[in-house]
Amino acid sequence: MHPFLDQPGPLAFAHRGGDLGHPENSFAAFEAAVALGYRYLETDVHATADGVLVAFHDSRLDRVTDSTGAVADLPWDTVRRARIGGTEPVPLLEDLLGAFPDARFNIDVKAVQAVGPLVEAIRRTGAWDRVCVGGFSDSRLAAVRAAAGPRLATSLGPREVARLRLRSLTGPLLRGSGAPFAGVCAQVPERHRGLRVVDRAFVRTAHRLGLQVHVWTVDDPTRIRALLDLGVDGIMADRIDVLRDVLGERGCWNDGSTGSGTETGAP
Repeated sequence: MHPFLDQPGPLAFAHRGGDLGHPENSFAAFEAAVALGYRYLETDVHATADGVLVAFHDSRLDRVTDSTGAVADLPWDTVRRARIGGTEPVPLLEDLLGAFPDARFNIDVKAVQAVGPLVEAIRRTGAWDRVCVGGFSDSRLAAVRAAAGPRLATSLGPREVARLRLRSLTGPLLRGSGAPFAGVCAQVPERHRGLRVVDRAFVRTAHRLGLQVHVWTVDDPTRIRALLDLGVDGIMADRIDVLRDVLGERGCWNDGSTGSGTETGAP
């Protein structure tokens, strides 16, 4: 098992830092998640025009900040003046890695321009064991793997997820379906375009192949319980208080303070 995954599960991920009243992907959001006991933080990365790596979801500043423009077209000196929600600066990924040394970061690489700066940031900080890189592009993930090598954990790309889903439905009957998977986990939605992705067969097939299954983004307690009953290995949530409470009621909330889950409620 890759060290990134080597924690008692199910893993609880604070999606973009979680929603506890702080702007997404802000330092304040991640700080609040860690204070709540989260040890897995999910974020996204883009690179500025001068190659500075920022923890930011959108390709443009417009939706969540008081500034405008594409991150890739702006120098860091401009992006650093933007305020998320009008109050919070856009953080550097390297600063987050340094500020929360006990946290593990699941990082969605949003653009090919960010691949090189991301691998360099991981190398400079020595964060190989506490980073997993994912994304919605097989080519970007292939570039990350080529640049970083096998030491870095990655999730499956879209084509690999589709192949895993097909294998869960048919078994290794189709040509090429038995080829090895490049990642260590499948990070998927429950459904995609109206079609169910995560069911018991999908989870069992992933586990037989040595892959974990992490599901995003789930905030409803009923859905969280149903996914846990299927045996998923991790859940990403915005309502990180809700996810913590559901895991606590089952006696499997792990805040990283001990080597096993910490019971915070009746199972």
